[in-house]
Amino acid sequence: MIKIQSPYDLSLIKEIPLAGKAEAEDALTTAYNLFLDQSNWLPAHQRIAILERTAEIMKTRIDKLTKTAAQEGGKPLIDSRVEVLRAINGVKIAIEHIGQLKGEQIPMGLTKASENRLAFTTREPIGVVVSVSAFNHPLNLIVHQVITAIAAGCPVIIKPASTTPLSCLALIGILKEAGLPDGWCQTIICDRKTGEYLVTDNRVNYFSFIGSGNVGWYLKSKLSPGTRCALEHGGVAPVIVEKDADVEDMLPALVKGGFYHAGQVCVSVQKVFVHECICNEVADRLVEMAEKLVVGDPMDENTDVGPLILPEEVDRVEDWVNEAIDGGAKLLCGGKRISNTCYEPTVLLNPPDSAKVSTDEIFGPVVCVYSYSNREEAIKIANCLDVHFQAAVYTKNIDVALDCVKKLNATAVMVNDHTAFRVDWMPFGGRDSSGFGMGGIQYSMHEMTREKLMVFKSQVL
Repeated sequence: MIKIQSPYDLSLIKEIPLAGKAEAEDALTTAYNLFLDQSNWLPAHQRIAILERTAEIMKTRIDKLTKTAAQEGGKPLIDSRVEVLRAINGVKIAIEHIGQLKGEQIPMGLTKASENRLAFTTREPIGVVVSVSAFNHPLNLIVHQVITAIAAGCPVIIKPASTTPLSCLALIGILKEAGLPDGWCQTIICDRKTGEYLVTDNRVNYFSFIGSGNVGWYLKSKLSPGTRCALEHGGVAPVIVEKDADVEDMLPALVKGGFYHAGQVCVSVQKVFVHECICNEVADRLVEMAEKLVVGDPMDENTDVGPLILPEEVDRVEDWVNEAIDGGAKLLCGGKRISNTCYEPTVLLNPPDSAKVSTDEIFGPVVCVYSYSNREEAIKIANCLDVHFQAAVYTKNIDVALDCVKKLNATAVMVNDHTAFRVDWMPFGGRDSSGFGMGGIQYSMHEMTREKLMVFKSQVL
C-alpha cells in the first residue's frame, strides 16, 4: 500500500494498493491488444462525444476536483481552482484539434516516372502511449498526457506521481463515466522499478515524461528502438530587467511567477537580473510584496503560498539558502522554515555563481536577484547553465526586447511578463538538458500520431 498524505500537515488522505510487475504486464497486454485490433479503434466522432461528456462532468465537479488537487498537492485553493478550469479547457482544446489530425496531398506527375498517380498522406494513432506525470499540477498535467492520447486515438497507461494520484484517478473515473471503453485508459501506481519495466517495454510506441531530468534522460536511454518520446524537465527561468522597465506592472508578475505553488513549477521565476541603477528599488519592492504573502494551509481561501510537497524538500531548500548566504548572498527576506512543511518566501541578493541557488533549479519559494551593468554579460550568465526552458525580459524598448529574445537560450521568451506564463494551446517544453520534444495540447496530439502515405496508380489519372 502507498499512503497519500497532505503535504501541509502530513495527515493521511488515503491508502492505495501499489501495483507490481504483474499489473504492469496486464496493462501493457490490454493496451497492446486493443491497438493491434483495428476494429477496436475509436472513431473520431466517438472520441469527440466521450471528451465532450468528460468536460461536462468535470464542470459539475469543479469544487470537488479543486479540493482534491489542493489537498494532495498543496497548491492553494485559489490556484488549484484555476488549474481545474484550465484542465476543463484543455479537454475542449483536444476536442477542437481532433479534426486537425490530417494529412496532405503529395504532388505526382512531376517526373515521367510519377505519371498516372495520386498520392496523399493520412495520420493514424501511433500506438500504445505510456505517460509518467509529476505532482505539481496533479490534474492539468494528466489532461496533457492522457486526454491528448485519447483524442489522438491511442490507448494510454498513466503513472501519476506517487504523492498526488487522486486527481488522476478522479479524471480516469470521469472518462469511464463519460463512456470511454475499458482498457483505453489505465492507471498504474507503482514504484520506480515497475515504472521502468512499463516504460521500456517494446510494445510502447510513445513515452511522455514530466519530472526530474536525471530520471527522464535515464528512461529515454532505456527505451525500445522506435519508441518516440517527449521529456519535460526543469529550468532556472532567467529574467532580464532593463532600467526602463515598468516596475509597477512588473513586480506583481514577478512575485506571482516566483512564489506561485511555493516555486514548485518548472518555469518559476528564479534568477532575476536587474540593471544596477534600479536593482535596489526592485529588490526592496519585491521584498515588500513577498513579506505580505500568506503562507499556510492550502485549504484556506486566504492562503497565497502552500507547503512544499515533502518535508525533505524543505530541508533541501533551507540548506541551499544557507549555502548561498554563507557564500556571500545578502538575505533580504525569508530564509527560515515556518514548519517542517512550509518555508518562508525568500529573496536573495547577488548569490555567488557557484551556489546551488544559482546553478540548479530551486523548486522552492526562493527568488534570486542579481545586479548587472552590462546586458550582454547578464544574458551570457543566464545562458551558461545546461538547463534552458522559458525566460523573460522587461523593457519598453522594442529593440532591446527583440535582442533579448534573440540571444536568450530558451524555448520561449516572455516580453514584459513573467516566465511562468502558459496557456495550454501554446508550445511548451525545454531544450538542451531541460527536455526533449514539445508539449501543448495540439502539439502532443500530433506527436501521438504518425503519417502514412497512400499512392494510387491509374491510367485515368
